Amino acid sequence: MTFEQIKNKVSSFTVGIAGCGGLGSNCASMLIRSGVQKIIIADFDVVAESNLNRQFFFKNQIGFPKADCLKQNLLQINTDATIDAYQLRLDENGIRTLFSRCDVIVEAFDAAESKLMIIEAVAKYFPETPLVCASGLAGIHNAERMLVKRSGQLIVVGDFGESVSENNPPLAPKVTIAAALQANEVLRILLGL
Repeated sequence: MTFEQIKNKVSSFTVGIAGCGGLGSNCASMLIRSGVQKIIIADFDVVAESNLNRQFFFKNQIGFPKADCLKQNLLQINTDATIDAYQLRLDENGIRTLFSRCDVIVEAFDAAESKLMIIEAVAKYFPETPLVCASGLAGIHNAERMLVKRSGQLIVVGDFGESVSENNPPLAPKVTIAAALQANEVLRILLGL
């Protein structure tokens, strides 16, 4: 399949991305570069200088809402894309409302309780919608062990072991590998592979 064929096929789908940090911002940029034209993004936070080491933001965006900044950055890649951006802390109701028309949803949260909440909400409200999650992407160890696990409509990428801590922070290489694996899984789903 050529890039044009891929682009034509995936451009009609809508992808929801819950979180605009290291996973969400990088996954979104890869999807836009791969031909996805419709993305719904949501995040409550603002860009901080500490985000610049692994997230798709720039110094002049510090202090501004991540969702709005990511929308601006994605439109720099593809001005024809439709990006719906929401600055809010997602809860079960927000997931049900914002992602109801999505063909695939990407979980890109930091907190374990938020990851569990979206898994439960998607299973409850959209049991036929694939959900692509991440687990274990901190530090610089075990990057060669990053893999994908699939169970029905739930897909999880990561090394499944490296938890974030002060001495094991998330860094651009592993976060970007995880985001790339998430984007790749979304494309596989949209292409029916």
